[in-house]
Amino acid sequence: MVSRHLNPSERLDWLRLIRTENVGPVTFYQLLSRFGSAGAALEALPGLATRGGRRVPLAPYPRSFAERELAAAEKAGIALLAWGEPDYPEALAAIDDAPPLLALRGRRELLRRRAIAIVGARNASANGRRLARDIAGDLGHHGLVVASGLARGIDAAAHLGALPSGTVAVVAGGVDIIYPEENRELYEAIAENGAIIAEPPLGTVPQARHFPRRNRLISGLALGVVVVEAAARSGSLITARYALDQGRDIFAVPGSPLDPRCRGTNDLIRRGAHLTESAEDVLQQYPDETLTPRRSPAPQPPSIDRRPPPDTAEGLDGARREIVERLGATPVVVDELVRQCQLSASMVVTILLELELAGRLERHPGNQVSLV
Repeated sequence: MVSRHLNPSERLDWLRLIRTENVGPVTFYQLLSRFGSAGAALEALPGLATRGGRRVPLAPYPRSFAERELAAAEKAGIALLAWGEPDYPEALAAIDDAPPLLALRGRRELLRRRAIAIVGARNASANGRRLARDIAGDLGHHGLVVASGLARGIDAAAHLGALPSGTVAVVAGGVDIIYPEENRELYEAIAENGAIIAEPPLGTVPQARHFPRRNRLISGLALGVVVVEAAARSGSLITARYALDQGRDIFAVPGSPLDPRCRGTNDLIRRGAHLTESAEDVLQQYPDETLTPRRSPAPQPPSIDRRPPPDTAEGLDGARREIVERLGATPVVVDELVRQCQLSASMVVTILLELELAGRLERHPGNQVSLV
């Protein structure tokens, strides 16, 4: 896909397709690649879902709902950036499940610059907050944008430190929803001088299930992720895991083994993360030229053969049964399915696509899938 702006009709079709039930980012790109356009994919959805075993017809997202969302965004001064458009963040575009459409409030030029993410505990210590703010400020002084999640604690401190130079807040709900309320003043400052981005529709109130998906965007925007204070089981460590899956660098600030907020960061260092005490520890990992803003050709969506599989309906039914038999509640890598079933990759991808549209399949990081 060549970097270009969608026309209004295409943008409407993209919005309808990604808002349709059971269509996630990976499925979106597979449909786009197979059918050539979002409009053609919308027409094909009901048949694909039926072949996947769906009993109730799958209805594409209504045109009137999408038109209403686009009008509300325009009225609020919120842009909907499409994957492949010039202002869409280059690093984020490279991950497998990048949002096809990204809501933006604020300065879009910040999304063209190189970024480092800083995340950490919500109940952060005074020293942790100060260190996060200092690291963010120093990174900004060297031309880097700081990305974080606008949560209380470390996230808020990082945004404050980077606000003069440029910061991007990735929120779990709609880009127009302020959460938590205590960060209202910070939200408004970032909307004025930084950038706020979100994947869910406008007006979405964040729920627990939204935060892990938000975290993959924080890491996806960045060259690397700095973790400042994180408990053994925390959202910050989820962000670190996404960063590893995406090929990003992990930086961790060490802390006292007596402080539960430092167990996660200390364990990251034990597992190979860069021990980090200052912005210099981050900067030395990147030669100056890697910090220069640049644009490269937009990445291609995952490829899929546009031709329908040549097999008979009976053969497809048999292949579908074989794949379903090997699936279960435990995620399995798609390549392993291809190997075990001895089917073409195109056929396996097609059948998985049908199962997902039927609501029978769930996708996981690392190109893994499981039955619902």
